[in-house]
Amino acid sequence: MSPPADALTAPATRVRRFTPAERWVHRTTAALMGVCIATAACLYVPQLAQLVGRRALVVTLHEWSGLALPAPVLAGLASRAFRSDLRLLNRFGHHDGAWLRAVLRRDQRADARPAGKFNAGQKIYAAWLAGATLVMLGTGLLMWFTHLTPLVWRTSATFVHDWLALTMGVVIAGHIGMALADPEARRGLRTGAVSREWAEREHTLWRP
Repeated sequence: MSPPADALTAPATRVRRFTPAERWVHRTTAALMGVCIATAACLYVPQLAQLVGRRALVVTLHEWSGLALPAPVLAGLASRAFRSDLRLLNRFGHHDGAWLRAVLRRDQRADARPAGKFNAGQKIYAAWLAGATLVMLGTGLLMWFTHLTPLVWRTSATFVHDWLALTMGVVIAGHIGMALADPEARRGLRTGAVSREWAEREHTLWRP
């Protein structure tokens, strides 16, 4: 039996937002970052250090998970969809300025917050996190290979590493909080598809 003609012309109720490769990159990066944060907490919070113990193992997990952080992104470059999304995240347009101004004014209207596939907040977060991760990687290597650098370098690297780690923890907690407040965005990362109504409301300039 053939479907009704209007069913053939009706728009799909869900649209694809992320490919499996893109979701894999996000999940793997999130898992590695989670290990870094958890092991850092066990190293710096005395109560957790006493509870967990095995400091040498925690240090090893922290070092290698941090060293592996860039790996998912580098592997993801093999995906055309992932490379396309990186280009979108790296480009700011006039609509991104309008989005930020609407956020500062707390204007909730969809037409006041124009956004493509990624809004200005997501672009800023991605850029900041990428830069912070590279700084953490560099300072972590200076702290790891202590015999290769002078004391003043290691002291400075430790200061930057520790305070940037705290800042990253706060920013990532905010990112998780915003994700928890948007079930459809989480569904997009989990399944790769979002509702068309959500896409048209939250990303008015995106044409999937």
